[in-house]
Amino acid sequence: MAVQDIKDYVELGEPSGRGNVLAIQPFVRPADYTSEGAFSLRMNGYLDEARQRGWVTDRTVAVFPEYVGAWLVALGEGVGVYRAKSVASAMGALARAHPVGFIGRWLGAGARDRTRAALFRLKAEQMAAVYQATFSTLARTYAVSIVAGSIVLPAPTLVGGRLEAGEGPLTNVAVVYRSDGAAVALSRKVYPTADEVGWIAPGRLEDLPVVNTGSGRMGVLVCADAWYPEPYRVLEEKGAEIVAVPSFLPGDDVWGRPWRGYSGQPAPDDVDAGDVDVIDEGEAWIKYGMIGRIDASGATCGVNVFLRGSLWDLGSDGCTMVVLDEDTYRTERVAGAALVNVWL
Repeated sequence: MAVQDIKDYVELGEPSGRGNVLAIQPFVRPADYTSEGAFSLRMNGYLDEARQRGWVTDRTVAVFPEYVGAWLVALGEGVGVYRAKSVASAMGALARAHPVGFIGRWLGAGARDRTRAALFRLKAEQMAAVYQATFSTLARTYAVSIVAGSIVLPAPTLVGGRLEAGEGPLTNVAVVYRSDGAAVALSRKVYPTADEVGWIAPGRLEDLPVVNTGSGRMGVLVCADAWYPEPYRVLEEKGAEIVAVPSFLPGDDVWGRPWRGYSGQPAPDDVDAGDVDVIDEGEAWIKYGMIGRIDASGATCGVNVFLRGSLWDLGSDGCTMVVLDEDTYRTERVAGAALVNVWL
């Protein structure tokens, strides 16, 4: 990867021997999902650049964002998918390329949004294999723990330290890899957004993981889960010291627009209804997301990292946010990749 693809580098804290959390904000395009080689090359480039800066140690935890693995649904497809002007056009081209498999899965989808459910089931085995190979290899190569962002798979499970797709409901799940390459935990999104409720099943609160890493015990909340109080109580009960939040915020330049309120689920009781359409999106992420709620978990470090990219007509926004002891940080919004290193 060319260094110029990374638009911002941020270093917080000082090395103390306690380890570090490396927030990786990738900038992805459809071309990055054409093959396993293309995807792994893009993901590897960020860790390689971090290592060159001295930000990769034997106690590093690297955090990738939500949905970074979901677009592996486009693996191995033709130019009609990658050059499509919109996600809808790309998905249509994908369905037409696999008429028999798509129709069969569409008929048995069991979801309100049958089209998306059918397409992700159609490619699930291949998606899981590439995601597993990529992030397991990266964890082993760099000897780091990795929160591998999220991927949408049917009934994912871990078998012998490997991620496998199953036959049940589709879930939005982030996998944690140990430094030896073994997959050791799944964090299934508990609170699907309005765009997800028609085809993605919720996870269970009690299943939210807290895992041992070289930098401490880490809990993982996928995006919207960080906006509700209950997940933090679960993490507190399980002894979390670090909270990792992989996120994806679709739409260009939405950070400064009026906040539209909670999406897909009722707002918690502690949310001020008067904030809707009054505060902006970025202010809402700070007030009601990880920064505003992490104290309830007992953790002393939190990192919220966003996926950025040029993915058909989706758009993207957001910036890495960090809690470190008593301090909070919101990094600069850049329309590109960024690396944020947090020394503990």
